[in-house]
Amino acid sequence: MARTDIEDIEVELFQRALLARHGYDFGGYAPASFRRRVLNLASSLGCGSVGELTSRMLREDALLPNVIAGLSVPVSEMFRNPSTFRALRTEVFPILGSYPLINIWQAGCAFGQEVYSLAILLEEAGLYDRCQIYATDFSDAALARAQEGIFPARDARQYSENYLAAGGKRSLSDYCHARYDFMKLDDRLRRNVTFANHNLVCDGVFCEAHLILCRNVLIYFSDALQDHVLALFRDSLVRNGFLCLGNRENIDFAPAGRDFAAVDAAARIFRKNAGNG
Repeated sequence: MARTDIEDIEVELFQRALLARHGYDFGGYAPASFRRRVLNLASSLGCGSVGELTSRMLREDALLPNVIAGLSVPVSEMFRNPSTFRALRTEVFPILGSYPLINIWQAGCAFGQEVYSLAILLEEAGLYDRCQIYATDFSDAALARAQEGIFPARDARQYSENYLAAGGKRSLSDYCHARYDFMKLDDRLRRNVTFANHNLVCDGVFCEAHLILCRNVLIYFSDALQDHVLALFRDSLVRNGFLCLGNRENIDFAPAGRDFAAVDAAARIFRKNAGNG
């Protein structure tokens, strides 16, 4: 049997063992992406094979945070795809402003760059004091870093350029301070943010939201799991609520996608149809 065939079997056994032992279900993830992450995880933890990784994961409870952190995909940046944030500011925020209280769910928040980006633009739009942002991820390690609001200073120039392209009205330096090789976002940006663990695969409705952002997460899911998550978002949104996805994601293929209408197709901003809740 070829080595790749053996690895495929080991990856499948690892996935089943992780579900049985700790309740984390990765069965709906895109197979090639999940396989690549498991192999990288085994290598990073010094395991000679995925089989060895599975054995350690089953017996060493302390290893679980490292496993979950290694399987997550916390890749983001502040104001990523600035045109999307500009579209939120010009097309969505004015409608959100008609509500006395605004609930926003940032699902799959990773290290929090997009959470702070959203807080900044809401602050500049005069809406932040009426907002409650729920930032969720299934990785406790990612959530811990998100709550710190500390990012490498080497990214500051790119973040600043993105901020201005997104329609920022001030200077990004007004919202952070640099020390050594890091930049720290001001604590005031966290005042209306709640960070919490939530697994899109197996957890239910998290809150009643006026806006849900889940960008560049669905691309790692199978078609069936994407449809499941889109249905979860539909059920979590208020009547006429908004959904913002990543620029490589779409909803046309999914049955649940019929419950949304495009507000700005290029920016991947959709609105829940009025007839659905």
